[in-house]
Amino acid sequence: MQLPNYEVYAIRYARRDARRHEHFIGGDPHDAPMAMDYFVWLIRNAERTIVVDTGFTAEVAAKRKREYIRTPKAGLALLGVKADEVREVIITHLHYDHVGTFFDFPKANFHLQDEEMRFVTGRHMRHARFAHSFEVEDVVGMVRMLFKGRVLFHTGVEELAPVHTQRGWVVLASDAAHYYEHMETGRCFTSMFNLGDALEGYDTLRRLAESPRHIIPGHDPLVMARYPAVSKEFEGIAVRLDVMPIEQRGS
Repeated sequence: MQLPNYEVYAIRYARRDARRHEHFIGGDPHDAPMAMDYFVWLIRNAERTIVVDTGFTAEVAAKRKREYIRTPKAGLALLGVKADEVREVIITHLHYDHVGTFFDFPKANFHLQDEEMRFVTGRHMRHARFAHSFEVEDVVGMVRMLFKGRVLFHTGVEELAPVHTQRGWVVLASDAAHYYEHMETGRCFTSMFNLGDALEGYDTLRRLAESPRHIIPGHDPLVMARYPAVSKEFEGIAVRLDVMPIEQRGS
C-alpha cells in the first residue's frame, strides 16, 4: 500500500535570548549565548490538516519575558490555514508554550495523552519545580474542553495518521528533545521529571525516524537554518521539514 505524503512545516512564533547553562541539567562550562525558538507545527495534504501544539499568548509572553513575534493563529494564516476551521490539534503536552492559544481553534478536537492530564491535575503540581512550566488557565481550559467532548485521549503509542513525507518518516520531537545537542550528547533540558525516561526517549526518536537528520527538536534555532524557508518572504518565519535539509541538497 502506498502511503500518502504530507507536507510538514515549523512555524516560529516567539523566541528568547538565553545562556547555555540554562538548557542543561548540571549547567554547562561554556558561558555562551544559546537562544531558544518557539514553534507550532503544521502537517497537511489535500485531504487532511493537522496542527501540532498551539503556542502561548502575548500576555504570557510579557509575563515570562519572551519575545513575541506573532500569534500561532497568525502564523498559520500566512500558510493559508484558518485556525477557526482546523478540526484536529495534537497537544504534545500541556506546558504553557504548547497549549496556550487552544481557544483560537473553536472547531478542533484536541488529542492528548491520558498521563499528561493526570500529571497536570495531580499531586506533583503542588511543587513549584514542576508547576512553573504550566499556566493554570491553560490547564483549566483544557479541562473545560474535556467537558465539551473535545479532548480525545490516548495512552502510549497510537497512530492518528500515517504521516509520511516525500523524504520518509519525519519525527517532531517537541520537548522530547529541545535541541539537537541534547540528543547528540545524551544530556537533558533543565525542566525534567524523569531523567531515565528522557534518555530512553532519545532512542525512541531515533528508532521512529528515517535517520537522525529526520528528527526535528522542539526549540532549536538551528531548525530555521537547516531547512528551507517556504519562500523568500517566509525566511525566519516558516520552514519546510518534509524536504531535504539545506546542507544535504546537491550531495
